[in-house]
Amino acid sequence: MEQEEMVLCGSSAYTKKYYLNEEFASLPEGIKDELKIMCVLYTEDIGGTLTLIFDEEGRLQFQTAADEGDLLYDEIGSVLKIKQLQQTKQELLESLEMYYKVFFLGEVLSEDYLED
Repeated sequence: MEQEEMVLCGSSAYTKKYYLNEEFASLPEGIKDELKIMCVLYTEDIGGTLTLIFDEEGRLQFQTAADEGDLLYDEIGSVLKIKQLQQTKQELLESLEMYYKVFFLGEVLSEDYLED
């Protein structure tokens, strides 16, 4: 059976709302708070919407969108901000990918990973 993409969380500058998929309610509060801060600050700085999605292979992807007539959306800033988040939040993002792969995709951790 082919695994589909799964939304982790998202934020919208238009509705001023944040969403966390209830499938991830068991994440520690600190991680949920960090995700919320990261997403909301992104949409406050850049505009538009930001959605974090796990792809079929368990990689965490950043998806952005903006309304067609949104002149305040910073497209260049969006790319730069995502790169910054991927660098500064690398450990968090890698941990979330591992969590997803183990608990949702049923992958088993390798001995090499456990030794690191």
